[in-house]
Amino acid sequence: MKPQTQSDRAEPMPGLRERKKARTKAAIQREAVRLFREQGYSATTVEQVAEAAEVAPSTVFRYFATKQDLVFSTDYDLPFAKLFQAQSPDLTPIQAERETISSMLKDISSQELALQRERWVLILSEPELWGASLGSISRTMQVMSEEVAKRAGRSPSDASVRAYTGAVFGVMLQVSLEWANDPDMDFATALDEALRCLENLRP
Repeated sequence: MKPQTQSDRAEPMPGLRERKKARTKAAIQREAVRLFREQGYSATTVEQVAEAAEVAPSTVFRYFATKQDLVFSTDYDLPFAKLFQAQSPDLTPIQAERETISSMLKDISSQELALQRERWVLILSEPELWGASLGSISRTMQVMSEEVAKRAGRSPSDASVRAYTGAVFGVMLQVSLEWANDPDMDFATALDEALRCLENLRP
């Protein structure tokens, strides 16, 4: 049997319909974040977001179930899980994390990265959103714990897995907070350097 090459295993390119949906979703979130920053989160309505994005309010809710979802996003959880498990077993956990995050950031456009920073600034400036962000953070940490546990051959509830995940996520959160205050920061480089400091950490 012919062995699979990397191109054989590659994900198929999304079709025209999927790309159009992705562009629509990104446009809605971009306009929502802009309006939230300009007018305040509470003062901005979903109808205003729809008008700015040139879609119907029903279209907004098709992509985002709630107003808060316009700010929060779990779009990166599944890609992270797939890329993390695809890393070489010869890599240490931190090396695998660094390679995964580096690959994901390379695939993000400068416009999308700028939008993610704006989301962070918005979350930090709005008490309602900061409180609600804990749910999003918990979900992301759960995904990370599950993937680390698979790689380490342990349970996600294992104390070492939870400690490892907490340390890694803490570093990521700290760099993200610094990035929110410093728009000129090279986020990818700063995050990679910070994670490298955890090189000897093991789950």
